[in-house]
Amino acid sequence: MTEECRENSLCVEKDMDMDGSHFIYRQISSKSIKFLDYDYKRCVGCGLCVDICPTTALELGPMQEISTGLDAPPVMMDLDKCTFCSMCANFCPVNAFKMTEEGELPEKEEFPTFDSYVRMNEKCLPCALCKAACPEEAIEVEFTFPKKEEIAPFKEDAEGDIEIDTEKCNFCGLCAEFCEAFLLIEKEKTPTDPQPFDMLLVDEDKCDYCVLCQDLCPEDAIKVKGEKRGEAPDIEGNVTVDDEKCTRCTWCQVVCPYDAVDIKKQFEGELSLIEVNVDKCDPQGCHGCFNVCPSHLWYVPEEGAKIAAKHDYCTYCGACVNACPKDVMTVSRTKVNHTPIPDSPWAGQWKDAIDSMVTGKRKHPDVSRTLEVEPEAHKEHVEVELPQVDGSLLKLAKERLEKAKPLLDNVKLRMMIEKENPEKLSDEIKKRLN
Repeated sequence: MTEECRENSLCVEKDMDMDGSHFIYRQISSKSIKFLDYDYKRCVGCGLCVDICPTTALELGPMQEISTGLDAPPVMMDLDKCTFCSMCANFCPVNAFKMTEEGELPEKEEFPTFDSYVRMNEKCLPCALCKAACPEEAIEVEFTFPKKEEIAPFKEDAEGDIEIDTEKCNFCGLCAEFCEAFLLIEKEKTPTDPQPFDMLLVDEDKCDYCVLCQDLCPEDAIKVKGEKRGEAPDIEGNVTVDDEKCTRCTWCQVVCPYDAVDIKKQFEGELSLIEVNVDKCDPQGCHGCFNVCPSHLWYVPEEGAKIAAKHDYCTYCGACVNACPKDVMTVSRTKVNHTPIPDSPWAGQWKDAIDSMVTGKRKHPDVSRTLEVEPEAHKEHVEVELPQVDGSLLKLAKERLEKAKPLLDNVKLRMMIEKENPEKLSDEIKKRLN
């Protein structure tokens, strides 16, 4: 910040830096700094920020090229236009924009944002499935129950037998978390089969048939013949969802065998394929929609159509529409789930921004600083009769004016005029003119 600007409390400067994939925009005043952090690698190019920006400071990049490999920011900013209003940060469905502030700040207004969440309800055990299935690595599970070794240390030369009922086992992973004799085999997840595990194996060289896993299993899928040593612990732990990473894609909800995941998405709406254009799709050569979709819902069917989607996963952000070169799909939004709009000078702009995400029509404030004057109503022309001029009187008036001209150079008279002494002034003028 310049010294001149630092001394002026009304002065505001803006600048931009880069840190890896982050564009750091700053608005600097003498008392505070606002930071707008845009992570272009996290951005999916949905264009919502571009559409709602009140000053048209944001512009969508070449999404078709970006979605197929071009390393470029999906959104670019005209910093001169940006007012740091935080609309882009409050309504980015993947949290690519973040707004922070430092310094002496007025009481912060609570502007609206998405009212969406992923929560684990009272049915959660917890287990390992949601964490393993999450395509954004947004879920962490901490198990707090004691492990097998803490309850029943490994016993050499133990004899017994163990079996896994594959019909009952849902690959919750609790046995593997409890005892190192169990091993879950991961597989490639797909939209049609988000289950992260394919098999559960038992290393009998590490098993001493203590029977504790049998008692621990919530599905009664493990049968053990052996010497029971101790009591199996209660299943306890904590599940946390990182809202910065979570996109509300619903994969965790789909794989949960206990209906323990509650989800509220940012939008309600519909994803549709445009049938006349589907045959134009080249999913192997393009893959644009696959690459940008935050819900990871696109796939190539084994038979039939060239491309398909798990519609229930969709968050209706519209990134796929921007990425597709063949107009294969369309996204419509019917509702925005958001927090209340506070009563503030900007309330109208926030409401219009939210409404535009459904209607597609955005009103922008007038920033031209011009005044509009209503035109006067047309008046009918009226002919005016000019007065007759008496030539002799006009001549006398001109003679008097000629005599009065030298008075304007008189200092004394000018002082009387400035002091507004009308009586003295009148007498003096009459005296001089006569």
